[in-house]
Amino acid sequence: MRHGNKVKKLSRTTSHRRALIRNLATSLFKYERIITTVEKTKFIRPFAEKLITKAKTDTVASRRKVFETVRDEAVLNKLFTDIAKRYANRPGGYTRIIRLGNRSNDGAERAIIELVEEKLEPAASTNAKK
Repeated sequence: MRHGNKVKKLSRTTSHRRALIRNLATSLFKYERIITTVEKTKFIRPFAEKLITKAKTDTVASRRKVFETVRDEAVLNKLFTDIAKRYANRPGGYTRIIRLGNRSNDGAERAIIELVEEKLEPAASTNAKK
């Protein structure tokens, strides 16, 4: 039975998996788009979305909590000042996964995980429809 087996292990130890999460999340926030395998993109997506949600409230406690995962100060500041402000009115769904096909050397399926571009619309004027 599969009781208690909720975590995808990705053929790694716990410490290696934790380091993988940190590195992928930091790279995603730094470059806003990374190419990796489909399994890793599905694995990192909930972690990245929870970090963005936590970054929406810019408090000392939330900065410390996010700093446990994102250990780069420049990326942390970008997450709190730029990325969190971009998604201030969005309730979720900050990332997108796009499948690319198989890698030529080992046949692993690749994918892009990227931050969804939030279009900031200008304020609608009252005379626009008249």
